[in-house]
Amino acid sequence: MPNLLVKPRAETGLVHDVTPESAGWTYVGFQLHKLAAGEAVSGRTGEREVCLVLVAGKARVTVDDEDFGELGERMTPFEGAPFSVYAPKGAAYTVTATTDLELGVCSAPGGEGFKAQVIRPDRHPQMTRGKGTNTRYVTNIMPENDEAAQSLLVVEVITPGGHTSSYPPHKHDEDNLPAESFLEETYYHRLNPAQGFAMQRVYTDDRSLDETMAVENGDVVLVPKGYHPVAAIHGYDLYYLNVMAGPARAWKFNNAKEHEWLFTGV
Repeated sequence: MPNLLVKPRAETGLVHDVTPESAGWTYVGFQLHKLAAGEAVSGRTGEREVCLVLVAGKARVTVDDEDFGELGERMTPFEGAPFSVYAPKGAAYTVTATTDLELGVCSAPGGEGFKAQVIRPDRHPQMTRGKGTNTRYVTNIMPENDEAAQSLLVVEVITPGGHTSSYPPHKHDEDNLPAESFLEETYYHRLNPAQGFAMQRVYTDDRSLDETMAVENGDVVLVPKGYHPVAAIHGYDLYYLNVMAGPARAWKFNNAKEHEWLFTGV
């Protein structure tokens, strides 16, 4: 199994390039590009579908012959919800930075009958999840109840410093609907201030997989299976962008039984 902690490969340009082949799995792909104003990224989705997430900065986005114009409002991922663009199977896209830009390219197997579209920040309002030091702020970019895609599930989470997230621990690694869905997942992490770090553990009940990682600004964590809680260290807020996909576009999870008592308070 590949190392679950993926460090940035460069400071600019193509910073991350997680493919099903590099991750040793089947469904999820994730790229992260850092561009200066005037620079562009183009691609073809092929047999996959893509969600282009403007993590920070502004850009002009086209999909095939459709020009969506300049999009973007926030200049850091800690300033509210993002603009995103969905590009279906068989499409060509170009993203041209109009400011410094941090662009997430989330991908998964595509299907027929889906259309290119802008996903505005107000499409799915931010939700507060949890209580006390388990409070975090969730923005669904492409949730399962939005029938805009074949496979992709995309979400952002802000976890304040000193809080936990993806917690109490849950997993989605069994193709056993309606009880549980199988979903591969990536976490793209950002810290504020940037010199901070967070902790993430990925583990299974039998501990055949059990890795705990110190996550720094710009790291990606792969979650092929198992539970995957995160802890943000005091003084450093944590952002992460999740990409999930599997054989069915459904987010059905099960909690670690020994920690279910925590749900009475969170």
